[in-house]
Amino acid sequence: MKPKLKLKKKWVVIIIFLIAIILIVWNRYDSYMKNTRVKVNDETVEKGLFKDYYKKAQKTVSQMTLQEKVGQLFLVRYNVNDVEYLSNFYPGGYVLFAKDFQPNTKEQMIEEIKKDQELNKYPLIMAVDEEGGTVTRISRYIAYRDEIFKAPREYVEIGGYDLLKETETEKAKLLKELGINLNLAPVADISTNPEDFMYDRAFRYGTKETTEFVKNMVTYANENKINSCLKHFPGYGNNEDTHTGVAIDERSYEEINTNDFKPFKAGIEAGVPSVLVSHNVVVSIDKDYPASLSKEVIFELRKNLDFTGIIITDDLDMDAVKSYVEDGKAATLALNAGCDMMITSDFMNMKNEIIESVENGDISEETLNTAVVRIIAWKYYSGLFEK
Repeated sequence: MKPKLKLKKKWVVIIIFLIAIILIVWNRYDSYMKNTRVKVNDETVEKGLFKDYYKKAQKTVSQMTLQEKVGQLFLVRYNVNDVEYLSNFYPGGYVLFAKDFQPNTKEQMIEEIKKDQELNKYPLIMAVDEEGGTVTRISRYIAYRDEIFKAPREYVEIGGYDLLKETETEKAKLLKELGINLNLAPVADISTNPEDFMYDRAFRYGTKETTEFVKNMVTYANENKINSCLKHFPGYGNNEDTHTGVAIDERSYEEINTNDFKPFKAGIEAGVPSVLVSHNVVVSIDKDYPASLSKEVIFELRKNLDFTGIIITDDLDMDAVKSYVEDGKAATLALNAGCDMMITSDFMNMKNEIIESVENGDISEETLNTAVVRIIAWKYYSGLFEK
């Protein structure tokens, strides 16, 4: 009987040992998973365009410092001389303007943007406004294209949507070849009055026609694997230029909901990954703040239009914002309103502002993480981590 007892004791010891190993491994795994599950708004990781990439994004964000997280919130106005220095502060990306393309050949620009990416720990969103027509940053120079891209409306009028698709395919190929991964277009604003500030950039037709145009433009961009961006939510209407002053939109909510929201809704349903919000004060939605700083306006975009992608502010250094922010905390207001990324000409000050707001509790950890996880998920969705 003794050998059997010894055998039983041996198996008991082995079983206990195995259980102990399993518990140790499980505890470590559980601890690891808790560390990768950064606290975010639950709705963020359950639905939408980037839902297949949120686990990867949460794991990446869990390993980020506060400085790295905050840097990702900003699309910085580009200056080639600043890129190496600013890479120490982990910007989310850059917005390039015509002056940035002018001195370079196509090959030089490709190499420059490639180096910009290599300098940064996290892949950059490289954005440009290549709308066509009056707003072109690249095709205005012969080094990049034989002639300027016309306004999309003109291609439709000349050869219908077949010609527009052909042209947008060429445009996407050019942008991607250069290393641009976000075109801040199309303009989804409805304007039929030549006196409107936005008329020259708009499709210049009514709600129905503009809605079809926006849906097609987003579809073409997605087919060509280039990010697009609807602007300027919630619709510019007949408002003034917010680069130089405050634009007060006095239109009724019914008018905006019935007309202006429709092109944005169509673009969202077509799968647009980003929407840019204007600085207009839309009185019927929020009389106290510009749209880019308004929780009510962002609520309309998230809940009424069911947008799950990236919400980007227009440049927070514009005069229309400054006059509504007495304490200089525009970036804090924008993030707390529900925006994800902020275009800025004042990156270092706004970055420090956000860090201070997080540290003193004006911005919650959940609010910061929700935006950063969505941004990183977008970058995974865009294939930027693969390059």
